[in-house]
Parts: sequence; structure tokens; C-alpha cells
Amino acid sequence: MEHVPPPAEELALLDSELARLDARRSQLLVRRAWLLSVLTPPAGPPAAPPAPQFAAPFGPPSPARPPAPSAAPFGPPAAQAGARSAQNVLLTLGGLLLTIAAIAFTLVSWGHMGISGRSAVLAVVTIATLAAPAVLLRRGLSATAESLGALASVLMILDAYALHRVAAPDADGPGFAAVASAVLAVLWGAYGLLLGRLRLPLPLAVVSAQLPLLLSAWSAGAGASVFGWALLLTAALDCVIAVWGPGVAVRVTACVGCWTTGLLGLLVALAQSVSAGAASGAVAPAALLLTGAAVALFGAWRAPRGLAVAGGALAGLCGVAAVGGVLRAGMDWGWSVPVYLLCGVVLLAALRAPLPRPVGQGLVWASSAVTVAAVVSAAPPVGMSLMGTVSQLARVWSGAPDGGVRGALGTEGLAWSHLAAAPVVLLTVAGLLGLAHRSWARLVRAAGPVLSPGAAWRSAAGAAASALCWAGLTALPAVLGLSYAAAVSVQSVLVTGAFAVAVRGLRRGTSAVGTTALVCGLIGAVSTGFLSLAAEGATYAVFAVLLVVLGAAAVLFEGGAVQAARALPDARAVRAVRALRIAQAVPACGAVVCGTVLARAAGASLGLAGYQAAPLMLVVPGVTVLLGARLRGRPAALPVELTGAASAAVALVMAVPDRPFLALVLALSGVLAAGTAVRAERRPVAGYLAVALFVLATWVRLSASGVSDPEAYTLPVTVPALAVGVLRRRRDPEASSWTAYGAGLAATLVPSLFAAWVDPHWLRPLLLGVAALAITLAGARLRLQALLLLGGAVLAMDAVHELAPYVVQVVGALPRWLPPALAGVLLLVVGATYEQRLRDARRLKETVGRMR
Repeated sequence: MEHVPPPAEELALLDSELARLDARRSQLLVRRAWLLSVLTPPAGPPAAPPAPQFAAPFGPPSPARPPAPSAAPFGPPAAQAGARSAQNVLLTLGGLLLTIAAIAFTLVSWGHMGISGRSAVLAVVTIATLAAPAVLLRRGLSATAESLGALASVLMILDAYALHRVAAPDADGPGFAAVASAVLAVLWGAYGLLLGRLRLPLPLAVVSAQLPLLLSAWSAGAGASVFGWALLLTAALDCVIAVWGPGVAVRVTACVGCWTTGLLGLLVALAQSVSAGAASGAVAPAALLLTGAAVALFGAWRAPRGLAVAGGALAGLCGVAAVGGVLRAGMDWGWSVPVYLLCGVVLLAALRAPLPRPVGQGLVWASSAVTVAAVVSAAPPVGMSLMGTVSQLARVWSGAPDGGVRGALGTEGLAWSHLAAAPVVLLTVAGLLGLAHRSWARLVRAAGPVLSPGAAWRSAAGAAASALCWAGLTALPAVLGLSYAAAVSVQSVLVTGAFAVAVRGLRRGTSAVGTTALVCGLIGAVSTGFLSLAAEGATYAVFAVLLVVLGAAAVLFEGGAVQAARALPDARAVRAVRALRIAQAVPACGAVVCGTVLARAAGASLGLAGYQAAPLMLVVPGVTVLLGARLRGRPAALPVELTGAASAAVALVMAVPDRPFLALVLALSGVLAAGTAVRAERRPVAGYLAVALFVLATWVRLSASGVSDPEAYTLPVTVPALAVGVLRRRRDPEASSWTAYGAGLAATLVPSLFAAWVDPHWLRPLLLGVAALAITLAGARLRLQALLLLGGAVLAMDAVHELAPYVVQVVGALPRWLPPALAGVLLLVVGATYEQRLRDARRLKETVGRMR
């Protein structure tokens, strides 16, 4: 038997019909809901019915969906956009105008009415305004009710003002205001609870509750302690409201008030605690601070996470300030810091109490804040010990200062007794962090309910312990007032220890500790080097020790890199070796600097002038050239060679006052550059540098010898050099013309140009110009860049020198207005053809660039 229609087509028809029925049913239900909303209007405007959704409940998708029915004939009229916003604006403006009118009436027209009229007007207006929101809320006009409620609140304030002016004009202003604010807080609170749909009265009640205690204390002429208690009790009330108050607006307002009044009260207590001269005077502020801590804990116990952490931190700080203020009373402020630090450390014991996790985290933050503040307060002696050594640059080798290390730092008049606690604070914190670093597993188990610190925190603790220990020991000689020799010895030992820790840490893989110790060692080395400049013997001793220490550190880093490459797996080996060899460059460059200082000191000890000691300075670059060849391919090679090149540059600057020595230093530097150019990886730079240095040495030597005809000395060099260049180009046509002919041409052209500029005769400039023109034309014909540019530059300079007198005469004979006019015309022409000139310049650049 065959189906008519087929089963698949019939199933599709059924699905389509069911979809139509579902759509029609959804449409009718939406229409019914809208009709019900019209018959029973809600407080707000009715919402437009949603568009019906069409979806087949099961089966294959229907072949054709019916078009969505239009909701326009059945839906409600479209609401005008922005109606609620316009309503709010109108109500706000109306309430504002009524408020202004009420204020004007109270302040201006009050005196024109009798006592009966005044009372009647105030009573009627206030009662009517207070009663109106209740009626409006029952009719669903909540926005209008809010506006009248705000007006009623303002009228109640005006009633209180009017009552003071009429019924109690002689009453104390702050006292009356305290009573009025308390009464208004109660009335607004009752009114807001009675009309729960009004949003303004309850927050206003909370705001008004901030004033009674403060105004009462002001009225009574109380002292700072009473003001602190008034603020703190107000904060406690706000805290209770913030925890159990009705509505978000009330709780937010109470929370803001709690933090504001609480912090102000605690600041008052802290100021009294810090300024207390005896323990008895610090007890009352301590009680206030502990009460504040209790209020903060009460609020933090029930607050969301962020506020709970902040409340726990505030409670911890209050506890530290309270206990520390009593214990430190009568002490010098410098020794008060360790007391507060001890209290901050003991605060961590509260983590064993059954506290919520956010509160415990807040206590940890409080302890950390106290520790950081203590470290910062101990930083000035460290800074003076490090930066004060720079003053020795002004009195090099003037002898050991009379005031010991304090005299060397230039701080003899400073009251170091007030800074005596700084090393104690730094070393104490360093010891605690070091203990935490070593006993990390136990610390994590103990802090488990509160914190879950990772491995990065352990590395940070170890690094901070290293830095603080070094800082405390650095400040110790100045704080103790040691002699100059003792201070230099201590600082040298400290630098040695820092580098030992750096080598040990980096070789064992503790990069944070090793890197921190390396940085501390470098800073200490610089400071100790400056400090040693006061005496000649100290300079040699310190820089010799630093040279040995830095060199040994570089060697040990290299050994650690080799050991890591053999012992560790591939990925870890690559990272460890890279870190160690990058770290190796730091002490290696430092050793080069120390060698440079020793070389300069040796020249000074021999009584040599600066230019006479310049050749001696080149010993250091010579050693770095050999080290660069030994360290080939390692990351430390290039920094070491660049540091040696900087030493050679210093030698060149020292030799500038004497031209014969300058020529000698240039020649020796050229030898060193040529030796570096033997290595293929340095040849592109060092080769050109060697040629330039040799040529400069030749020119300077000729100038120092008073040679007036340099061609007699340069041409015998230029001709063979050009011959060698021709042979080079024949063997390698792709060789650059600068490599083949540049040095040979420059050896003659440049000295001849200088000689031509000071030659009063015409023959030398003429011959130089002809030779330069020939070289330029040859360069253009043969497309050789070196010939074209060198010859053109020399020709231009020679022409300028020869034509300059005539140009000056011509310009002097012209009218004054003509040169500016010609310049203006030239600029106009260039501007009009700017694009063409730009294209010509680019074409010329490309043409020259294609030359060999």
C-alpha cells in the first residue's frame, strides 16, 4: 500500500502545522497578558510584548516557515523614548524650586509674621509635605513621592533652624545642632522605615547620625581625646548599621561614614600615642586604638572580601600602634622603629587564631606594611654611606680624612646617634626573611589557612634578605664611626662576600638571590672604589682586591656554565648556561675598569703627566684584545672588548694636549684594532677602525713635526696603497672601492687639503684642485664610489677656500637687500620644484649607492 502523500512530505506538513499552532498560541497569550496589564495598571509603564519565538519542538526542520505575524494591531501604543528621564528632570526641578522658595521664606519673610503665623505655616507645610508621599506611593507615583520626600527633609532642617531662632535664640549653637541632628536622625529613620519605598530618608538619617557626638564634644570644649572617642563611637555606630542596616544605599552610606570617622579618630589617637612622653600618657591613646581595632575586626568579620582584608589590615595597624606606642614611650624616635617592627612581627602570631581568611590576609598586609615602613625609615644612613663617597672625587689622594669614615663621607656634623638603630632594623628584617627563605615549607604549612604563597614568594624573600643584609652592613661603619682604614677594609670584605653569594646563588640556580647579590656587589664596589681615592695606598689596595674578586667571579661563572652544560638536561642547561654567561660579563667588565684605574694610578705615582701616562693606559685594551680572542663566541666577549675600547678612548683623550704622544697613542690603538681585525667576526668594524687610526696617527705625526709639505711623506704611502688596491680589484671585481682605494687616497688628500687651507700661495691649491678633479672624473667614469666622494669633497673644500675671498668682496659690494632677495627667490624656486628636486636627490642617492 502506498501513502498519498509520501510519509516524508506528510511529516513535513504536520511539523509546519504544529509550528503555526504554537505561534498562534504564543501570540494569543501575549495579547492576553497585555490586556490584563491595561485593566490593572502597574506602578511603571507597561512593557511592550515580546516578539513570539518560532521553533519546531521535534522532527526535521519545516520546509517553509510562516511569516511572523505583525504585533502592531494587537500590541500597546509605543512608549515615548525618554519619558521617565523627562519626568525625573521635571520633578527634580520642581522640588528644587520649592526648596529654594522655602529657604527664602524662612530666611527673608520670617520676621514679617507673628509667632502664631510662623508656627501655623511651618506646621502645616511640613506635615503636609511629610504626609503627601504616603498618598502618592499608594497611587504608584513613586518619583513624585521621592521629590516631596526630599523637600520634606529640607523643611525639617529649616524647622530646626527656625526653632533655634525663635524658641532658643540664646542656646549654644553647637549644642543645639547636636540635639537637632540627633532628633532629625531619629525622625528620618522612623519616617524611612514607615515608608519603606522611599530611598532618601534612611541614608539621610545615617548622615545626620555622624554629627551629634562631634558637635557635643565641640560644644563642651573637649580635648583631642574626647574628639577621638566621639569619632570612634560614631564609626562603631556606622559599622553596626553597615552590617545590619536595611538596603544597599543605607549600608553604603554607613560604610563610607564608618571609614571616614574611624580613620579620623584613629589619626587623633596615633598622634597622641606618638607624642606621648611616658608610658602613662600613651595608655589612653592605646585604649582608643585598641577600640578602633575591635571595631575594625567586628566589621571585617562580616564584610565582603575586599573590605574584610582592608578591615583586617586596619585592625592590625591599630594593634601595632597601640602596643608599640606604650612600649616606646620616652625613647628616642630612632629606637622606636625597632619596637614597632617587633610588634609588627608578633602580629603574625594572630594568624593561629580562628579568623576568616580575608581578615587573616589583612593582618599579614598590616605586618608587611609595618616592616616596609621600618625598612624605609632605616634607608637614609645606607644612602649616605653609598653616595657620600662621591665627594672623594674632589680631593683625590689628599690623605685619610681626620674624622674617619664620617669625614670621608662629608657627614661629620650629622647626628648619627639618632640613626644608630638603622642597621639593627635592616639586619633584623634580613634575618627574618632569611629564616623564612630557609624554612619555607614550615611557613607555608603555618600560613595555609590564610595564605598560599608560591615559589616566587620564596625567591623574593631570599633576594630581599640578601639586599637588606648588605644594606645593613654597608651602613654599619658610618653608624659606628669607624676609622677610615677600618671602613675601607669592611667595605672591601663586604664586596667580596656579596660576589661570593652571587656566584654561589647563580651556580646553584637560585637566580633571584644571586642576581640581587651581584647588583649589591657592583654598587658596593663602586662606592668602595670612590672611598679609596682619599689615600694612594688605599686606592692600590682596594682596586687590586676588586680586580682579583671580579676576575675570580668571572672565572667561576664560566666554570659554573660549563658544569651546568654537563650536568643538567638540555632545556635547563641552555637557560642556566645563558644566565651564567650573561652574569659573567658584569664582573669581567668591572675587572677591566679596575685595571684602567690601576694603570692611571701607576702613571700618577710615577709622576707622569696625563698625556705621558696615556701609552701606559693602553695595556688594559691590549689585555682585553687577548681576552676577546680567548672568549670568542661567548656573551662576555663583546662587553669586555667594548670596555677595553672605552679605556683606549680615555687614553686618547688624555693624550690630546701633546701631539707627538697623541700620534703614538693613535698608532698603538691602530695596532690593537688591527690585532682585533685578525678575527673574522670583528673584521668588518675593527679593520676600518685600524685604517682610520693609522691614517690619523700619520696626520698628527706630520703636524707635530712641523712638516709644511706633507706630500713628500704621504705620496710614497699612497702610490703603493693604490697599486695594492688595483691588484685587489683585479682579483675581486666585487671588492668595495673604499677597501681598495679609500685609505690610500685619504692618506694624501686630507693632509694636502689642510696644508692648502693655510698656504698663502696659489700653486698647492691649484695642484690639489686638479688632482681632486681628476680623481672625481675617474670615479664618475669608472663608477667607483670612494674616488667620486673623496675627490668631490676635497675639490669642493678647495674651491670654497679659493673662492671665499672673492665671494666676500662681491657680497660686500652688493646692496644690502639683494642677498636676502636672492635667498628668497632661491627658496621659491626650490619650493616650486620640491617634488622634482626630491626625486633627483633620490635618483642621485641610488646612483651613488650602486657604485662599488
